[in-house]
Amino acid sequence: MKACLGIEFGSTRIKAVAIDEKFAPVSGGDYTWKSSYENGVWTYSLDEVWTGLKDALRHVENREDIAAMGISAMMHGYLAFDRNWKLLTPFRTWQNTITGPAAEELTALFNFNIPQRWSIAHLYQAVLNEEPHLKDLAHITTLAGYVHHALTGVHALGVGDASGMFPIDSAIGDYDCAMMDQFDALMASKGYAWKLRDLLPKVLYAGEDAGVLTEGGAALLDGLLPVGIPFAPAEGDAGTGMTATNAVAPRTGNVSAGTSIFSMVVLEKPLKKVYPEIDLVTTPTGKPVAMVHCNNCTNDMNAWVSLMGDLTDLFGNSPDTGTLYTKLYQKSMEGEPDCGGVTVVNYLAGEGVTHFNEGRPLVIRTPESRFTLANFLRAQLYATMSTLKIGMDILSGEGVGIDSITGHGGLFKTPVVGQKYLAAACGAPVTIMETAGEGGPYGMALLAAYLLKKADGETLEQFLTNRVFAGTGSSTRQPEATDMEGFNRYIKRFQSALAVERTAAEQI
Repeated sequence: MKACLGIEFGSTRIKAVAIDEKFAPVSGGDYTWKSSYENGVWTYSLDEVWTGLKDALRHVENREDIAAMGISAMMHGYLAFDRNWKLLTPFRTWQNTITGPAAEELTALFNFNIPQRWSIAHLYQAVLNEEPHLKDLAHITTLAGYVHHALTGVHALGVGDASGMFPIDSAIGDYDCAMMDQFDALMASKGYAWKLRDLLPKVLYAGEDAGVLTEGGAALLDGLLPVGIPFAPAEGDAGTGMTATNAVAPRTGNVSAGTSIFSMVVLEKPLKKVYPEIDLVTTPTGKPVAMVHCNNCTNDMNAWVSLMGDLTDLFGNSPDTGTLYTKLYQKSMEGEPDCGGVTVVNYLAGEGVTHFNEGRPLVIRTPESRFTLANFLRAQLYATMSTLKIGMDILSGEGVGIDSITGHGGLFKTPVVGQKYLAAACGAPVTIMETAGEGGPYGMALLAAYLLKKADGETLEQFLTNRVFAGTGSSTRQPEATDMEGFNRYIKRFQSALAVERTAAEQI
Protein backbone atom coordinates (compact mmCIF):
# COMPACT_ATOMS: atom_id res chain seq x y z
CA MET A 1 0.00 0.00 0.00
CA LYS A 2 1.29 3.44 -0.95
CA ALA A 3 0.28 6.13 1.54
CA CYS A 4 0.38 9.92 1.41
CA LEU A 5 1.49 11.86 4.46
CA GLY A 6 0.31 15.21 5.76
CA ILE A 7 2.15 17.10 8.49
CA GLU A 8 0.69 20.13 10.24
CA PHE A 9 2.27 22.42 12.81
CA GLY A 10 -0.75 23.73 14.70
CA SER A 11 -0.82 26.16 17.59
CA THR A 12 -1.08 23.36 20.20
CA ARG A 13 -0.10 20.17 18.38
CA ILE A 14 2.26 18.94 15.68
CA LYS A 15 0.23 16.31 13.82
CA ALA A 16 0.99 13.64 11.20
CA VAL A 17 -1.73 11.81 9.25
CA ALA A 18 -1.17 9.10 6.62
CA ILE A 19 -3.98 8.25 4.17
CA ASP A 20 -4.35 5.16 1.99
CA GLU A 21 -5.12 4.88 -1.73
CA LYS A 22 -8.84 5.39 -0.97
CA PHE A 23 -7.99 8.64 0.83
CA ALA A 24 -8.94 7.27 4.25
CA PRO A 25 -6.74 8.03 7.29
CA VAL A 26 -4.84 4.91 8.32
CA SER A 27 -2.33 6.05 10.96
CA GLY A 28 -0.90 9.11 12.59
CA GLY A 29 0.73 10.69 15.58
CA ASP A 30 0.98 14.00 17.35
CA TYR A 31 3.13 16.02 19.71
CA THR A 32 1.87 18.69 22.10
CA TRP A 33 3.63 22.04 22.19
CA LYS A 34 2.83 25.67 22.92
CA SER A 35 4.11 29.12 22.21
CA SER A 36 6.09 31.13 24.74
CA TYR A 37 6.15 34.87 25.39
CA GLU A 38 9.75 36.04 25.32
CA ASN A 39 10.95 39.65 25.32
CA GLY A 40 7.55 40.91 24.24
CA VAL A 41 7.17 38.40 21.39
CA TRP A 42 5.07 35.25 21.03
CA THR A 43 7.35 32.57 19.60
CA TYR A 44 8.03 28.84 19.23
CA SER A 45 11.40 27.15 19.52
CA LEU A 46 12.70 25.90 16.16
CA ASP A 47 14.53 23.13 18.00
CA GLU A 48 11.13 21.90 19.20
CA VAL A 49 9.92 21.90 15.58
CA TRP A 50 12.23 18.96 14.94
CA THR A 51 11.72 17.23 18.29
CA GLY A 52 7.95 17.36 17.79
CA LEU A 53 8.00 16.36 14.13
CA LYS A 54 10.10 13.26 14.83
CA ASP A 55 7.90 12.31 17.78
CA ALA A 56 4.76 12.56 15.62
CA LEU A 57 6.37 10.62 12.76
CA ARG A 58 7.32 7.69 15.00
CA HIS A 59 3.62 6.86 15.33
CA VAL A 60 3.05 6.70 11.56
CA GLU A 61 2.98 3.09 10.36
CA ASN A 62 4.74 1.78 7.22
CA ARG A 63 6.77 4.97 6.79
CA GLU A 64 8.92 3.30 4.12
CA ASP A 65 5.82 3.20 1.87
CA ILE A 66 5.11 6.94 1.89
CA ALA A 67 4.66 7.92 -1.76
CA ALA A 68 4.18 11.70 -1.36
CA MET A 69 3.94 14.18 1.50
CA GLY A 70 3.53 17.82 2.40
CA ILE A 71 4.01 20.34 5.20
CA SER A 72 1.33 22.65 6.58
CA ALA A 73 1.49 25.09 9.48
CA MET A 74 0.05 28.13 11.16
CA MET A 75 -0.05 30.90 8.57
CA HIS A 76 1.55 34.33 8.62
CA GLY A 77 4.21 35.45 11.08
CA TYR A 78 7.86 36.15 10.40
CA LEU A 79 10.88 33.89 10.03
CA ALA A 80 13.96 35.80 8.85
CA PHE A 81 17.21 34.19 7.65
CA ASP A 82 20.57 35.24 6.22
CA ARG A 83 21.95 33.84 2.97
CA ASN A 84 23.11 30.67 4.76
CA TRP A 85 19.67 30.12 6.32
CA LYS A 86 20.81 31.15 9.79
CA LEU A 87 17.87 32.45 11.85
CA LEU A 88 18.30 36.19 12.47
CA THR A 89 15.56 36.81 15.02
CA PRO A 90 13.21 34.53 17.00
CA PHE A 91 10.14 33.30 15.10
CA ARG A 92 7.36 35.90 15.40
CA THR A 93 4.03 34.08 15.29
CA TRP A 94 0.58 35.10 14.08
CA GLN A 95 -0.38 35.76 17.73
CA ASN A 96 1.65 38.95 17.93
CA THR A 97 0.00 42.37 17.73
CA ILE A 98 3.24 44.36 17.48
CA THR A 99 2.97 45.59 13.89
CA GLY A 100 0.12 48.09 14.11
CA PRO A 101 1.90 51.11 12.55
CA ALA A 102 3.28 49.00 9.69
CA ALA A 103 -0.04 47.31 8.95
CA GLU A 104 -1.89 50.63 8.94
CA GLU A 105 0.65 52.32 6.64
CA LEU A 106 0.77 49.41 4.18
CA THR A 107 -3.03 49.09 4.08
CA ALA A 108 -3.22 52.77 3.05
CA LEU A 109 -0.36 52.40 0.54
CA PHE A 110 -1.79 49.32 -1.20
CA ASN A 111 -5.51 50.13 -0.70
CA PHE A 112 -5.66 46.50 0.45
CA ASN A 113 -6.14 45.24 4.00
CA ILE A 114 -2.81 44.13 5.51
CA PRO A 115 -3.47 42.41 8.89
CA GLN A 116 -0.92 42.73 11.67
CA ARG A 117 -0.04 39.04 11.55
CA TRP A 118 0.99 39.03 7.85
CA SER A 119 4.68 38.59 7.09
CA ILE A 120 4.94 41.85 5.14
CA ALA A 121 3.63 43.76 8.16
CA HIS A 122 6.29 42.14 10.35
CA LEU A 123 9.00 42.96 7.82
CA TYR A 124 8.01 46.60 7.47
CA GLN A 125 7.61 47.00 11.24
CA ALA A 126 11.19 45.76 11.59
CA VAL A 127 12.17 48.45 9.07
CA LEU A 128 10.31 51.12 11.07
CA ASN A 129 12.05 49.85 14.21
CA GLU A 130 15.42 50.00 12.40
CA GLU A 131 16.23 46.47 13.54
CA PRO A 132 19.88 45.52 12.93
CA HIS A 133 19.13 42.05 11.51
CA LEU A 134 17.78 43.61 8.29
CA LYS A 135 21.25 44.30 6.91
CA ASP A 136 21.89 40.54 6.77
CA LEU A 137 18.42 39.55 5.55
CA ALA A 138 18.28 37.19 2.56
CA HIS A 139 15.11 35.06 3.01
CA ILE A 140 11.77 35.36 4.79
CA THR A 141 9.19 32.62 5.01
CA THR A 142 6.45 31.05 7.13
CA LEU A 143 6.76 28.11 9.51
CA ALA A 144 5.61 25.68 6.80
CA GLY A 145 8.05 27.24 4.35
CA TYR A 146 10.93 26.89 6.81
CA VAL A 147 10.31 23.18 7.40
CA HIS A 148 9.75 22.56 3.69
CA HIS A 149 13.05 24.24 2.77
CA ALA A 150 14.96 22.36 5.47
CA LEU A 151 13.67 19.02 4.15
CA THR A 152 13.84 19.71 0.38
CA GLY A 153 16.18 22.64 -0.19
CA VAL A 154 13.36 24.41 -2.09
CA HIS A 155 12.47 28.00 -1.06
CA ALA A 156 8.84 27.95 -2.16
CA LEU A 157 5.29 28.06 -0.76
CA GLY A 158 1.86 27.03 -1.86
CA VAL A 159 -0.12 30.04 -3.03
CA GLY A 160 -2.51 29.86 -0.07
CA ASP A 161 0.28 30.19 2.49
CA ALA A 162 2.08 32.76 0.34
CA SER A 163 -1.08 34.88 0.37
CA GLY A 164 -0.54 35.43 4.11
CA MET A 165 2.94 36.80 3.42
CA PHE A 166 2.13 39.33 0.67
CA PRO A 167 -0.98 40.01 -1.46
CA ILE A 168 -1.53 37.65 -4.38
CA ASP A 169 -2.82 38.70 -7.80
CA SER A 170 -5.09 35.77 -8.66
CA ALA A 171 -5.08 36.80 -12.34
CA ILE A 172 -1.37 35.97 -12.67
CA GLY A 173 -1.02 33.47 -9.80
CA ASP A 174 1.86 35.33 -8.18
CA TYR A 175 2.58 38.16 -5.78
CA ASP A 176 0.90 41.42 -6.82
CA CYS A 177 3.53 43.15 -8.97
CA ALA A 178 2.14 46.68 -8.59
CA MET A 179 2.09 46.42 -4.80
CA MET A 180 5.57 44.92 -4.82
CA ASP A 181 6.81 47.91 -6.83
CA GLN A 182 5.11 50.24 -4.33
CA PHE A 183 6.86 48.52 -1.44
CA ASP A 184 10.27 48.63 -3.12
CA ALA A 185 9.76 52.36 -3.83
CA LEU A 186 8.88 52.87 -0.16
CA MET A 187 12.12 51.08 0.77
CA ALA A 188 14.36 52.85 -1.75
CA SER A 189 15.69 55.41 0.72
CA LYS A 190 16.39 52.87 3.47
CA GLY A 191 19.70 51.67 2.05
CA TYR A 192 19.14 47.89 2.12
CA ALA A 193 20.65 45.79 -0.67
CA TRP A 194 17.64 43.47 -1.06
CA LYS A 195 14.43 43.77 -3.05
CA LEU A 196 11.24 42.22 -1.73
CA ARG A 197 10.97 39.53 -4.43
CA ASP A 198 14.49 38.35 -3.57
CA LEU A 199 13.33 37.63 -0.02
CA LEU A 200 10.00 35.90 -0.62
CA PRO A 201 9.46 32.21 -1.44
CA LYS A 202 8.49 31.21 -4.97
CA VAL A 203 4.72 30.76 -5.36
CA LEU A 204 3.48 27.27 -6.31
CA TYR A 205 0.01 25.90 -7.00
CA ALA A 206 -1.57 22.70 -5.71
CA GLY A 207 -0.36 19.78 -7.83
CA GLU A 208 2.97 21.37 -8.77
CA ASP A 209 6.31 19.72 -8.01
CA ALA A 210 7.84 21.20 -4.84
CA GLY A 211 10.98 19.07 -4.51
CA VAL A 212 11.85 15.78 -2.77
CA LEU A 213 13.19 14.77 0.61
CA THR A 214 16.95 15.25 0.41
CA GLU A 215 19.66 13.35 2.23
CA GLY A 216 20.12 16.37 4.49
CA GLY A 217 16.37 16.50 5.15
CA ALA A 218 16.22 12.80 5.95
CA ALA A 219 19.13 13.26 8.38
CA LEU A 220 17.18 15.99 10.19
CA LEU A 221 14.46 13.37 10.72
CA ASP A 222 16.93 10.76 12.00
CA GLY A 223 16.16 8.58 8.99
CA LEU A 224 12.49 8.15 9.90
CA LEU A 225 11.55 8.76 6.23
CA PRO A 226 13.41 7.56 3.13
CA VAL A 227 15.21 9.95 0.78
CA GLY A 228 13.40 10.91 -2.43
CA ILE A 229 9.77 11.28 -1.27
CA PRO A 230 8.06 13.89 -3.53
CA PHE A 231 6.64 16.96 -1.76
CA ALA A 232 3.47 18.91 -2.48
CA PRO A 233 3.74 22.70 -2.09
CA ALA A 234 3.76 23.68 1.59
CA GLU A 235 0.47 25.22 2.69
CA GLY A 236 -1.05 27.18 5.54
CA ASP A 237 -3.66 25.84 7.91
CA ALA A 238 -6.38 27.83 6.13
CA GLY A 239 -5.67 26.11 2.80
CA THR A 240 -5.51 22.64 4.31
CA GLY A 241 -8.75 23.32 6.20
CA MET A 242 -10.44 24.26 2.91
CA THR A 243 -9.12 21.09 1.30
CA ALA A 244 -10.17 18.85 4.20
CA THR A 245 -13.74 20.20 3.96
CA ASN A 246 -14.02 20.28 0.14
CA ALA A 247 -14.51 24.05 0.23
CA VAL A 248 -12.19 25.23 -2.55
CA ALA A 249 -14.73 26.15 -5.26
CA PRO A 250 -16.36 29.60 -5.66
CA ARG A 251 -19.50 30.10 -3.51
CA THR A 252 -18.32 27.51 -0.98
CA GLY A 253 -16.95 28.20 2.48
CA ASN A 254 -15.85 26.59 5.70
CA VAL A 255 -15.88 27.62 9.32
CA SER A 256 -13.32 26.29 11.80
CA ALA A 257 -14.53 26.72 15.36
CA GLY A 258 -12.63 25.85 18.52
CA THR A 259 -10.69 28.16 20.82
CA SER A 260 -10.73 30.63 17.90
CA ILE A 261 -13.15 30.80 14.98
CA PHE A 262 -12.62 31.77 11.36
CA SER A 263 -14.50 31.52 8.10
CA MET A 264 -13.14 31.14 4.58
CA VAL A 265 -15.45 32.01 1.67
CA VAL A 266 -14.25 31.46 -1.91
CA LEU A 267 -15.20 34.55 -3.95
CA GLU A 268 -16.59 34.78 -7.46
CA LYS A 269 -15.29 38.35 -7.85
CA PRO A 270 -13.25 40.85 -5.83
CA LEU A 271 -14.86 42.84 -3.02
CA LYS A 272 -15.79 46.42 -3.89
CA LYS A 273 -14.17 47.99 -0.85
CA VAL A 274 -11.32 47.44 1.60
CA TYR A 275 -12.50 46.17 4.98
CA PRO A 276 -10.21 45.87 8.02
CA GLU A 277 -12.48 43.05 9.23
CA ILE A 278 -11.87 40.95 6.10
CA ASP A 279 -8.55 39.35 5.09
CA LEU A 280 -8.10 38.43 1.43
CA VAL A 281 -6.14 35.21 0.92
CA THR A 282 -6.42 32.36 -1.63
CA THR A 283 -7.25 28.70 -2.03
CA PRO A 284 -4.39 26.27 -2.76
CA THR A 285 -5.17 26.88 -6.44
CA GLY A 286 -5.06 30.67 -6.18
CA LYS A 287 -8.75 31.56 -6.14
CA PRO A 288 -9.53 34.64 -4.00
CA VAL A 289 -10.90 33.94 -0.52
CA ALA A 290 -12.47 36.27 2.04
CA MET A 291 -11.36 35.33 5.55
CA VAL A 292 -12.98 36.48 8.79
CA HIS A 293 -10.63 35.58 11.64
CA CYS A 294 -11.79 35.93 15.26
CA ASN A 295 -9.62 35.25 18.30
CA ASN A 296 -12.45 34.34 20.68
CA CYS A 297 -14.74 31.35 20.34
CA THR A 298 -15.24 28.62 22.95
CA ASN A 299 -12.80 29.62 25.72
CA ASP A 300 -15.43 31.45 27.79
CA MET A 301 -17.98 28.68 27.25
CA ASN A 302 -15.35 26.15 28.36
CA ALA A 303 -14.85 28.09 31.60
CA TRP A 304 -18.60 28.02 32.31
CA VAL A 305 -18.80 24.30 31.55
CA SER A 306 -15.96 23.72 34.02
CA LEU A 307 -17.82 25.75 36.65
CA MET A 308 -20.99 23.74 36.06
CA GLY A 309 -18.95 20.57 36.38
CA ASP A 310 -17.81 21.79 39.81
CA LEU A 311 -21.48 22.34 40.69
CA THR A 312 -22.40 18.75 39.83
CA ASP A 313 -19.49 17.57 42.00
CA LEU A 314 -21.18 19.16 45.03
CA PHE A 315 -24.06 16.74 44.64
CA GLY A 316 -21.92 13.69 44.00
CA ASN A 317 -23.05 13.36 40.40
CA SER A 318 -20.02 13.98 38.20
CA PRO A 319 -20.58 13.20 34.51
CA ASP A 320 -17.58 12.82 32.23
CA THR A 321 -16.58 15.94 30.35
CA GLY A 322 -18.00 14.80 27.01
CA THR A 323 -21.41 14.05 28.53
CA LEU A 324 -21.45 17.39 30.34
CA TYR A 325 -20.77 19.32 27.13
CA THR A 326 -23.38 17.32 25.20
CA LYS A 327 -26.11 17.84 27.81
CA LEU A 328 -25.44 21.57 28.13
CA TYR A 329 -25.26 22.14 24.38
CA GLN A 330 -28.51 20.24 23.91
CA LYS A 331 -30.17 22.19 26.75
CA SER A 332 -29.40 25.43 24.91
CA MET A 333 -31.84 24.45 22.15
CA GLU A 334 -34.69 24.87 24.67
CA GLY A 335 -33.77 28.56 24.85
CA GLU A 336 -35.62 31.31 22.99
CA PRO A 337 -34.37 32.26 19.49
CA ASP A 338 -33.08 35.61 20.82
CA CYS A 339 -31.88 34.11 24.14
CA GLY A 340 -34.67 35.81 26.08
CA GLY A 341 -32.81 39.10 26.31
CA VAL A 342 -29.64 37.56 27.82
CA THR A 343 -26.44 38.82 26.18
CA VAL A 344 -22.91 37.41 26.48
CA VAL A 345 -19.66 38.96 25.26
CA ASN A 346 -17.10 36.15 25.26
CA TYR A 347 -13.89 38.16 24.84
CA LEU A 348 -11.07 36.66 26.89
CA ALA A 349 -8.50 37.99 24.39
CA GLY A 350 -8.39 41.02 22.14
CA GLU A 351 -10.44 40.94 18.94
CA GLY A 352 -9.26 42.43 15.66
CA VAL A 353 -12.64 42.39 13.89
CA THR A 354 -14.17 44.68 16.53
CA HIS A 355 -10.91 46.47 17.34
CA PHE A 356 -10.21 45.33 20.92
CA ASN A 357 -6.69 44.86 22.29
CA GLU A 358 -7.95 43.11 25.44
CA GLY A 359 -11.05 41.23 26.51
CA ARG A 360 -13.28 41.03 29.60
CA PRO A 361 -16.02 38.37 29.41
CA LEU A 362 -19.45 39.79 30.24
CA VAL A 363 -22.98 38.53 30.91
CA ILE A 364 -25.58 41.29 30.60
CA ARG A 365 -29.32 41.13 31.21
CA THR A 366 -32.11 43.60 31.82
CA PRO A 367 -34.73 43.23 34.59
CA GLU A 368 -37.21 41.83 32.07
CA SER A 369 -34.79 39.30 30.56
CA ARG A 370 -35.71 35.66 31.05
CA PHE A 371 -32.56 34.36 32.74
CA THR A 372 -32.99 30.61 32.41
CA LEU A 373 -30.26 28.01 32.04
CA ALA A 374 -31.33 27.35 28.45
CA ASN A 375 -31.30 31.04 27.50
CA PHE A 376 -27.91 31.56 29.19
CA LEU A 377 -26.37 28.58 27.39
CA ARG A 378 -27.83 29.64 24.05
CA ALA A 379 -26.42 33.15 24.58
CA GLN A 380 -23.01 31.64 25.32
CA LEU A 381 -23.09 29.66 22.06
CA TYR A 382 -24.40 32.62 20.06
CA ALA A 383 -21.49 34.65 21.47
CA THR A 384 -18.97 32.11 20.09
CA MET A 385 -20.00 33.11 16.56
CA SER A 386 -21.29 36.68 17.01
CA THR A 387 -18.04 38.40 16.02
CA LEU A 388 -17.81 36.06 13.03
CA LYS A 389 -21.36 37.06 12.08
CA ILE A 390 -20.34 40.74 12.07
CA GLY A 391 -17.74 39.92 9.40
CA MET A 392 -20.06 37.58 7.50
CA ASP A 393 -22.73 40.30 7.42
CA ILE A 394 -20.19 42.55 5.66
CA LEU A 395 -19.79 39.87 2.97
CA SER A 396 -23.57 39.55 2.69
CA GLY A 397 -23.83 43.32 2.20
CA GLU A 398 -21.25 43.01 -0.61
CA GLY A 399 -23.52 40.50 -2.34
CA VAL A 400 -21.15 37.56 -1.78
CA GLY A 401 -23.02 34.37 -2.65
CA ILE A 402 -22.58 31.28 -0.47
CA ASP A 403 -24.14 27.99 -1.56
CA SER A 404 -22.71 25.92 1.29
CA ILE A 405 -20.60 26.19 4.43
CA THR A 406 -18.80 23.23 5.98
CA GLY A 407 -18.28 23.36 9.72
CA HIS A 408 -15.41 21.65 11.54
CA GLY A 409 -13.82 21.85 14.95
CA GLY A 410 -14.82 21.26 18.56
CA LEU A 411 -17.92 23.51 18.46
CA PHE A 412 -19.59 20.97 16.16
CA LYS A 413 -18.82 17.79 18.12
CA THR A 414 -22.32 17.76 19.64
CA PRO A 415 -24.66 16.94 16.73
CA VAL A 416 -27.00 19.62 15.37
CA VAL A 417 -26.46 22.38 17.97
CA GLY A 418 -23.51 24.39 16.63
CA GLN A 419 -24.60 23.56 13.08
CA LYS A 420 -28.10 25.00 13.71
CA TYR A 421 -26.76 28.24 15.22
CA LEU A 422 -24.08 28.78 12.55
CA ALA A 423 -26.70 28.35 9.79
CA ALA A 424 -28.75 31.07 11.49
CA ALA A 425 -25.72 33.34 11.92
CA CYS A 426 -24.57 33.04 8.30
CA GLY A 427 -27.94 32.62 6.57
CA ALA A 428 -26.58 29.64 4.64
CA PRO A 429 -26.81 25.84 4.84
CA VAL A 430 -24.14 24.27 7.05
CA THR A 431 -22.74 20.80 6.38
CA ILE A 432 -20.79 18.62 8.78
CA MET A 433 -18.73 15.87 7.14
CA GLU A 434 -17.60 12.61 8.74
CA THR A 435 -13.98 13.37 7.89
CA ALA A 436 -14.00 17.05 8.87
CA GLY A 437 -12.66 16.20 12.31
CA GLU A 438 -9.38 15.05 10.72
CA GLY A 439 -8.54 18.69 9.99
CA GLY A 440 -5.41 20.24 8.54
CA PRO A 441 -2.97 17.30 8.37
CA TYR A 442 -5.67 15.31 6.53
CA GLY A 443 -6.08 18.22 4.10
CA MET A 444 -2.31 18.31 3.56
CA ALA A 445 -2.27 14.56 2.92
CA LEU A 446 -4.99 15.10 0.30
CA LEU A 447 -2.87 17.78 -1.39
CA ALA A 448 0.01 15.28 -1.46
CA ALA A 449 -2.35 12.71 -3.00
CA TYR A 450 -3.42 15.27 -5.61
CA LEU A 451 0.23 15.78 -6.56
CA LEU A 452 0.61 12.03 -7.01
CA LYS A 453 -2.73 10.89 -8.40
CA LYS A 454 -4.27 13.77 -10.38
CA ALA A 455 -5.28 13.01 -13.95
CA ASP A 456 -4.30 15.28 -16.86
CA GLY A 457 -6.28 18.50 -16.57
CA GLU A 458 -8.07 17.41 -13.39
CA THR A 459 -8.62 20.41 -11.12
CA LEU A 460 -8.34 20.20 -7.35
CA GLU A 461 -12.09 20.87 -7.13
CA GLN A 462 -12.82 17.92 -9.43
CA PHE A 463 -10.37 15.68 -7.61
CA LEU A 464 -11.93 16.39 -4.22
CA THR A 465 -15.58 16.25 -5.31
CA ASN A 466 -15.44 13.28 -7.67
CA ARG A 467 -12.77 11.10 -6.10
CA VAL A 468 -12.19 11.95 -2.44
CA PHE A 469 -15.54 12.99 -1.01
CA ALA A 470 -18.00 11.32 -3.40
CA GLY A 471 -18.97 8.66 -0.87
CA THR A 472 -18.34 10.58 2.34
CA GLY A 473 -21.22 10.78 4.81
CA SER A 474 -22.43 14.22 5.81
CA SER A 475 -25.38 16.07 7.33
CA THR A 476 -26.69 19.46 6.21
CA ARG A 477 -28.93 21.92 8.06
CA GLN A 478 -30.74 24.77 6.36
CA PRO A 479 -31.10 28.07 8.25
CA GLU A 480 -34.48 28.38 10.01
CA ALA A 481 -36.36 31.69 9.75
CA THR A 482 -37.13 31.90 13.48
CA ASP A 483 -33.49 31.23 14.37
CA MET A 484 -32.26 33.86 11.89
CA GLU A 485 -34.70 36.47 13.23
CA GLY A 486 -33.70 35.65 16.81
CA PHE A 487 -29.97 35.79 16.05
CA ASN A 488 -30.43 39.15 14.32
CA ARG A 489 -32.12 40.54 17.44
CA TYR A 490 -29.33 39.09 19.55
CA ILE A 491 -26.53 40.54 17.41
CA LYS A 492 -27.96 44.07 17.82
CA ARG A 493 -27.71 43.68 21.61
CA PHE A 494 -24.23 42.16 21.27
CA GLN A 495 -22.99 45.12 19.22
CA SER A 496 -24.49 47.57 21.72
CA ALA A 497 -22.80 45.66 24.55
CA LEU A 498 -19.39 46.22 22.95
CA ALA A 499 -19.42 49.77 24.36
CA VAL A 500 -19.69 48.21 27.84
CA GLU A 501 -16.96 45.72 26.91
CA ARG A 502 -14.66 48.57 25.88
CA THR A 503 -15.22 50.37 29.17
CA ALA A 504 -14.64 47.15 31.11
CA ALA A 505 -11.34 46.56 29.32
CA GLU A 506 -10.23 50.09 30.12
CA GLN A 507 -11.32 50.13 33.75
CA ILE A 508 -10.84 46.58 35.05
